[in-house]
This record gives sequence, C-alpha cells and structure tokens, in this order.
Amino acid sequence: MKNIIILLLRFALGIGFLSAVADRFGFWGNHGAPAVAWGDWENFISYTSMLNFNVLPEVANLLGIIATVLEITFGILLIVGYKIKLIAFLAGILLLIFALEMSVNTHIKSAFDASVFTASFGAFLLSGQPQFKWSIDDLLMKK
Repeated sequence: MKNIIILLLRFALGIGFLSAVADRFGFWGNHGAPAVAWGDWENFISYTSMLNFNVLPEVANLLGIIATVLEITFGILLIVGYKIKLIAFLAGILLLIFALEMSVNTHIKSAFDASVFTASFGAFLLSGQPQFKWSIDDLLMKK
C-alpha cells in the first residue's frame, strides 16, 4: 500500500506542475474560463510580478521562464521516477517559496486554499522515502 501511495504522490506532484505550465500557455482555456488561473503567458507574468513585490516585467518574465523550466523538469522527472529524492526536495523548496510569496503578497489564505503548503510538505515527505518502486530509480538500483 505504501508503494502505491508514494507512486500516487509522485504523479500528483508531477501532473500538478505540468498542469500549471499548461495553464500559462492556454492549454486549459482562455483567461476567465472556468478553472483557468492564467490562460496565457501575459497573465502568468503579471501574477509572477505581483508575487515578487511588483518587479519589472523583464524580471518577472525571467522568473517566469525559470519557474516554467523547473516545473516542466520536475513534473516529468517525478512522473517517470528519475532522481526522485533530489527532485522532490527541490520541488518542495520551489513550492515553499511559492507558498511564502503567496502568503506575503496576497494573503496566507490563498496559499492554504491552493494547498501549496501541502504540496510542498508532500514533496519533502517524498524526498525522504527510502525506495521508489515502479520508477527509473528502482530499475537503476537493481542493476
């Protein structure tokens, strides 16, 4: 049972990252559509700027690119199960930064409502697991 829960946590975190990336590129629909947070890159960058103390658009764009590259990388690697301990730990840090930014620059309620703290601590919990069945890590360890 524990192995299934670990697998599901990997998938939930990984798909969560990829879903957020899909949203900022409009794959879930246009801005204003039900369940769409950003709907396009411009709205995502505007939100990124707000979360980072209203930095200039150029800085927000760079931060958005960095976050997007990390989220794509973390999402894929968590799903396939490669370097899970490291990636889960780094994902926990990224999510914790995001949760703290939300708490300071919007309201702590938004970070709790979006379960960002939960995702962060789930990632940290995942990073401390001793083994990961059904993963590339597991296959490499058996060799």
